[in-house]
Amino acid sequence: MSSIIKSALSRRTLLKTCAAGAASLGMPAFLSSPAQAAGVREFSLQAAPGLVRLVPEPHGETPAWCYNGTVPGQQIRVRQGERLRIAVENGLAEETTVHWHGLRVPNAMDGVPHLNQPPIAPGGSFVYEFDAVDAGTFWYHPHQRSFEQVGRGLYGPLIVEEPEPPRIDRELVWVLDDWRLTKSAEISDDFGNGHDMSHSGRVGNTVTINGRVPDVLPVRNGERIRLRLINAANARIFGLDFQGHTPTVIALDGQPITPHAPAGGLVVLGPAMRADIMLDMTGKPGSRVSVIDRFYRNLEYRLVDLAYDETPLRDTTPDWPISLPANPLPEPDLAGAHRHEVIFNGGMMGGMVMAEMGGSMGEGSRAGMGGGMMGMMHRQGIWFVNGKAAEGHVLDPMLTLERDGSHVIAMTNATAWHHPIHLHGHSFRVISRNGEPTRHREWQDTVLIAPRERVEIAFVADNPGDWMFHCHILEHQAGGMMGVIRVA
Repeated sequence: MSSIIKSALSRRTLLKTCAAGAASLGMPAFLSSPAQAAGVREFSLQAAPGLVRLVPEPHGETPAWCYNGTVPGQQIRVRQGERLRIAVENGLAEETTVHWHGLRVPNAMDGVPHLNQPPIAPGGSFVYEFDAVDAGTFWYHPHQRSFEQVGRGLYGPLIVEEPEPPRIDRELVWVLDDWRLTKSAEISDDFGNGHDMSHSGRVGNTVTINGRVPDVLPVRNGERIRLRLINAANARIFGLDFQGHTPTVIALDGQPITPHAPAGGLVVLGPAMRADIMLDMTGKPGSRVSVIDRFYRNLEYRLVDLAYDETPLRDTTPDWPISLPANPLPEPDLAGAHRHEVIFNGGMMGGMVMAEMGGSMGEGSRAGMGGGMMGMMHRQGIWFVNGKAAEGHVLDPMLTLERDGSHVIAMTNATAWHHPIHLHGHSFRVISRNGEPTRHREWQDTVLIAPRERVEIAFVADNPGDWMFHCHILEHQAGGMMGVIRVA
């Protein structure tokens, strides 16, 4: 991990902030609709440079790229079934788009430049319109040079409420991100460098919740909180330990799941992934309990403290139902499904892993071997999907799927690094890992695949068009780990 901001942010104080930062943990403000004509909720977003306070004083504000002047962009919140019309204005000096991550939208509204729409030119605008088909926790971000545009702060939450949400005391939205900051709290300009692209991606040195380095979250014994978690980081994987508390996962990537405690006690979120958890506050009044990020071995750190009020809210844990109603997703027919194979390889040490697994991927198989980084760069690709490295978003389809047919994609990670693999336009069931059936057969749109792991997903290809399929470590995407899946 990179060194921290030593002048004011030691490892011990990296994640401390002022009282204003604590208030931001709840992200109470949302982008309200100024107009609602004929059942359409209308919103406006402007992407433009701005100044934000990521870290506490004595550091100054950080130049960033913002939606409507804030990082994250203001929360868009609607009810399931409502129609959204979102006018996006580009105040940047370069082209941009907006992708509505996890939402099952028409292909023309998906926000991938050149593939789905012309990019929005500087000073230009584009209107997105679609229905909020699924309830859940989603987010929005650019798909144009996303490794830098997202890395500079362009993202925001989009919450689609259930018609009858479960009973809770409080709901919080946490947009998690990390930043690579200089000693003067400016964003480092080393976007897209070869080391980040060939290794784990751009992992920063400063972690924020809702755009602020957090300190404490006031809570009360007996309180039930619905916590919506969104990982907006370029590359950091979070593994959150709510020490002494047992979070119950009720949704992944916006899709309801059988309520359960997370495996190993950690809520693990790769880039772009989301989780809804129910958190019963069971700590002793007046105590403090730290939330620890433990994903990276020997690099654990305190994310935030849960600070208990002296007065409990209630004496017992609520027994209110927590299960969420299912979204209208078609169930794949596994017995009759078409099967497809996808292999990811490349990156540093990729050739060694491929050799260990007994595989070969043709022209891309030597990436990461012999010639090292220079060899990979010479081949105009660092990461490969079925032996090909993407250049830009307009690609010949790597797979063509029969529309309305059931499909199983078996994905093998023949690399030395984790990859959160995202399919646009669809949600899929994760049905097996390394040949073992998954316990919950969870619906997701982004699945984290460990090195040397084989994961099978299943879905009905009911949304026609050309859809991006890529690693959501944004440096890996830029380095070639991207393809197009056609549904026709």
